[in-house]
Amino acid sequence: MRTRVSTVLVLLLVLPTLMGCFGEDAKPPAVPDHPFGFEEAIASGVWYHVGGSPASQNATDILDAEAMAERGFSMDMFNGSNVPYWANGTYYGTGYDTFEPTLGILSDGTIVFTNFEGAGAGTKIIRSQDQGQTWENVGPFGQVYPTGQVPNSNDPYIYVDPWTDRIVKFDMHALVAMYVEYSDDGGDTWSVPFTAYGYYTPQDHQSIASTLDVNGIGFYETIYVYCINTGTSIAGPQCSRSLDGGHTWDLQQPGSPLTTQCSGLHGHVVGSIDGWVYRGNPSCEGPAVYASDDGGYTWSEHTITTEVGMQQGWHSHEVATATDAAGNLYGMWIGDGMMPWVSWSTDHGDTWREPIMVAAPGIEEAGFPTIHAGADGRVAFAYIGEFTDGGGWGGFMGVVTDANATNPLITTTMVNEFGDMLDMTDDCGDVRCGGFGDFIDIEIDDQGRPWVALAHNVNNAEAVIGTWTTGPSLFGDNITMLDILPAGGNSTLLM
Repeated sequence: MRTRVSTVLVLLLVLPTLMGCFGEDAKPPAVPDHPFGFEEAIASGVWYHVGGSPASQNATDILDAEAMAERGFSMDMFNGSNVPYWANGTYYGTGYDTFEPTLGILSDGTIVFTNFEGAGAGTKIIRSQDQGQTWENVGPFGQVYPTGQVPNSNDPYIYVDPWTDRIVKFDMHALVAMYVEYSDDGGDTWSVPFTAYGYYTPQDHQSIASTLDVNGIGFYETIYVYCINTGTSIAGPQCSRSLDGGHTWDLQQPGSPLTTQCSGLHGHVVGSIDGWVYRGNPSCEGPAVYASDDGGYTWSEHTITTEVGMQQGWHSHEVATATDAAGNLYGMWIGDGMMPWVSWSTDHGDTWREPIMVAAPGIEEAGFPTIHAGADGRVAFAYIGEFTDGGGWGGFMGVVTDANATNPLITTTMVNEFGDMLDMTDDCGDVRCGGFGDFIDIEIDDQGRPWVALAHNVNNAEAVIGTWTTGPSLFGDNITMLDILPAGGNSTLLM
């Protein structure tokens, strides 16, 4: 296992000699020249850094000892779970195109991913049962529309209920009607479409999630909640819940306690293990999270910070949210200067940790924030980023293995290589951009491996899925290294 242990103020290298038997001539391991030395060289496109704050918006590269000392850091802040682990990013092509990619992962490791086929064909779901190596189209297919049960989808969306393994396909047709289809056998068969018509039109930016029915008010193990954007700040976002597994839905209710909101758009809805539901949305004061403890029927407003504003561009509405296995709440957004920020709360959003800027050192612009959490304090987030104008946009995945630490260490990997950028549009982080559309998505499988849904716009908006060849697991009582997957990249593209 490629880990580090700290003694006094120096992190020692776990040398291969320590793995074998010590003979009579065995010598103590040499202290590495660099505190983050590993058994093998740090891979290209991997950074170890700590986050910035409102007073210091540039992340510090831990590999720069002088810069680290200037910030007042020392090696003893890396202990417990807050230590560096060797990691390396990669991606796999799917052979299918995508738009606003979302994904879900079943408990057996099956990955489902949205495949956008446009008007007349609707959205299909592609599936991988071998950790992204091969993909197949599993529909759903219908008799009325042989190419699909729902003839069109403006916003394709897929969600896997983490408590029941139900795959929920949520489509929006012509900004007016919405349909829920589900599969309880991993995508082999699908239910008929159930309508989730809303009261307000247009219906847009829809998102769906589930939470445990801790109060026993429903007729299914979990409660489903969807929220939509109405296109007006007066109506604001509207939300609805289903108590019977997605068959029928309550009338839409305001997704905010206020009569007027500054933005009706929101990030993906997320459900927590304790029965709470959250959605990210700017308040009139800054990035915010809205919380519901009654299955999405009523909501309270929780502004994360008034010090780090929202980026005033295409992504000014997008606050991504996540909850970990302990019920902690995380929020992520693109802030002033087009940089990604993260904060978290242990009390349902009532109070928040000082936000940290989480971009890898050298990134000048970022967009499309998304976040997901695993065990207590372990969180993964993703975004697209650009180092220099015109240099192209890459897919970045950052991981924190101990959010409870005073100075959480961030390990960031770029899933594509520098010569294989995902998009070459100069302002991709600030506009709708090819297959990215409004958002990307990230999930963590039950083994603790993060997966990020992206589009390779240079290669015909092909759906690609980023992950680690190996890295620290984000689930489990103790942090272990994940099994090694083969390197992917450009050679796996199929379109």
